[in-house]
Amino acid sequence: MVQLGRHYGRGPASLAEIAAAEDLPRAYLEQLAFVLRDAGLVASTRGAHGGYELRRPPQDIPMSEILRALEGPLAPMICATDAPEHADLCGRTASCTVNLLWVRVRDAVAGALDGMTLAELVPPRSMLVPLEPSAAAPEPTSNQPLEGALT
Repeated sequence: MVQLGRHYGRGPASLAEIAAAEDLPRAYLEQLAFVLRDAGLVASTRGAHGGYELRRPPQDIPMSEILRALEGPLAPMICATDAPEHADLCGRTASCTVNLLWVRVRDAVAGALDGMTLAELVPPRSMLVPLEPSAAAPEPTSNQPLEGALT
């Protein structure tokens, strides 16, 4: 997703380019891309110049949405999940003395992830090497993340 964020606005990025840039197996990225596409986070384009691209600007995609799509509910324990379909998996939740701890951990993690967008993980384009060596990086736009964002 960070690579797609870096490539945002320049058309689809191929999984081969992303795999090379991140040193990850293409087959693994294909699995992730299908999940992200089904979650509505990325769109795919077929053909010689096809690939994947973000469906929304990076600043409009909270990290919590990405992690929920890839990992499921944000909960340290199943009894603290906020997913309705998992609510009744533990019959002891109402009387459990540590459930409050797990709910607070869940809420703290969710709050941190809700408060951070993909754009914060994407450095300004002027600092990047293009995915395609022959392509020139476009000029920075006003959609750049805040200075000091993680690289």
